[in-house]
Parts: sequence; C-alpha cells; structure tokens
Amino acid sequence: MDDRPRIRNPSPYATFTRQDWAKLRADTPLTLDAADLDRLSSLNDPIDVNEVEQIYLPISRLLAFYVTARQQLFRATQRFLGHGETRVPYVIAVAGSVAVGKSTTARVLRALLARWPATPKVDLVTTDGFLLPNAVLQREGLMNRKGFPESYDVQALIRFISDIKAGKREVTAPVYSHLVYDVVRGEQLVIDRPDIVIIEGLNVLQTGDKPQNGRVTPFVSDFIDFGIFLDADEPLLHRWYVERFMRLRETAFRDPQSYFRKYAQVSKTEAMEQAEKLWADINLPNLRENIRPTRPRADLILKKGRSHRIDEVRLRKI
Repeated sequence: MDDRPRIRNPSPYATFTRQDWAKLRADTPLTLDAADLDRLSSLNDPIDVNEVEQIYLPISRLLAFYVTARQQLFRATQRFLGHGETRVPYVIAVAGSVAVGKSTTARVLRALLARWPATPKVDLVTTDGFLLPNAVLQREGLMNRKGFPESYDVQALIRFISDIKAGKREVTAPVYSHLVYDVVRGEQLVIDRPDIVIIEGLNVLQTGDKPQNGRVTPFVSDFIDFGIFLDADEPLLHRWYVERFMRLRETAFRDPQSYFRKYAQVSKTEAMEQAEKLWADINLPNLRENIRPTRPRADLILKKGRSHRIDEVRLRKI
C-alpha cells in the first residue's frame, strides 16, 4: 500500500485574493493620479486609483525585480563571452479576449514601469498593426476571420520581435486604425532600443505549429520574457463586448470616416443584433479556439469579476 501523501489539484500557479496581492505592493509609490487614469483607460473599461494601488503597483514592483535580474544575467553572459555591452529589451506580453481590457492594462503598466529608475524607456506595440490589410483579407476570404491567427502577417511580426530582441536600432512596426478598421498605409511606429517593450494582442502567447520535416518554426511567444493573460468568464466578456459596441455606436461609429458608421445609422435593435452576431460568429469562436488555450502559457493571470475589477491573481511559481 502506498502511504505517500497525494497532492490534490497541483497547480503551477500561486493564487492570491485581491487583498493578499495588494499587500505585495510594499512601499511602492503611486506615481499616477486620477487624471492619468482617465487618459489611460479604454472605453467601457473603468480603472480607478484603488485598482492601481492594489493590483498594478505590485505587478510593476514584481516586473522591476524581474527586469533587473534579467539585465544582470545578460551582462554576466556578455562578460563571459567577451562581448561588448548591448541593450536587449525585456519583452512583456499582454493577452486576452476582446473587451477584457488589454489596452488599459498595457497602458497603465507602461506608465508605471517608465517611472522606475532602471527602466526609463518603455514602448508599447499592439499586434493589430500586423493584421493583413483589409484588401488582402477580402481577397483571401478572411474578413470574417479577422483577429484569428491566420489573419495576421505572422512572419512580419516575428521579424519585428526578433529584431527587437537582437537589440537593433529603429525597428519599425505598422500602425492600425480602429476608426477605419485597417492598417494605415505608409504610417509606422519606430522602436529604438527601449528598456522594456510591451506587446498587446489577442494571440500574442500562442505557440507555433508542430515541427515539420525536422524544422521548428518560431512564434512570437518564443521571444516573450513575461506573459500576462487578462481573464474573465464568457458571460462577462459577452456582456462587455456588446456594451462596448453599443457605446461606440453613440460615439466613434458616428465619425464619417468610421468603418462601422452604418451601425450608427440603424435602429438600436438592429445594432444590438449585429453586436450579438459578431460575438457569436467571430469573437466567441476565436476565444475558445485560439485565445483561451494560450492562458496556461502566461506567467501572470489576472481574473476579472463583474465590475471589471481584478478579483484574483495567479502567479506562475518559479
């Protein structure tokens, strides 16, 4: 008979309540005020000073430790190899469903991390810029798959992140406009050897395909130093998506240049039906097939509750 104790539901994560996680802030100072948060928050994703103090300040403190440790390890390796100093950015990924609040999380973290003495230069890039142009998606019959892995120029995204990690100067990324719902031709974002790069996107933690013919294809997640996944239950994501769509119908969709202007011109009932259809036909399948399966690859999982507040934090054990 085996008398050894059995471990029930072993997990690679340490789980914290909101209150327990807040204690890990220690003496980290709050460097953002209410006006900063108004500027950084996204539509339908409220964030207040309490959320920053209890959730994001401990995260920024943790990341500051991680970045410093990685920089020290890199310098030690360079000395061992006899190479000169080359600054290599620390890459943080922020992943999760549409309407979960990735953009707000990425912007708040950028603002906090840029105030740490060791990381004054922090850049933010969204993978939306690497979506294939609408003309290509239409030609390939992929417009209804926009946001799915096959709708991205994956090779361009990999080249971009590879150049960033190689410490190259003035690496460029395409720019996406949510107003026109397309990549902006001729417009670029220039990344010039920052201390930290935050990459925000739906599928940024996704792995590559299985090796074929002995050849391994790299994927974006291979270059990530720390992955964050914004999580919430499906009914909440559904509600937040529809609410955001209806709010945009009253605001950004009314712009004459908006790709979705037609939804501002139909009845509220018709707009609601379209929002439900977009969720059911595109966003929910993408969540289930591609986005949620990447959650176990995250180093930090932030679980949101009904009020868009983070109620639970899971940190991967080292």
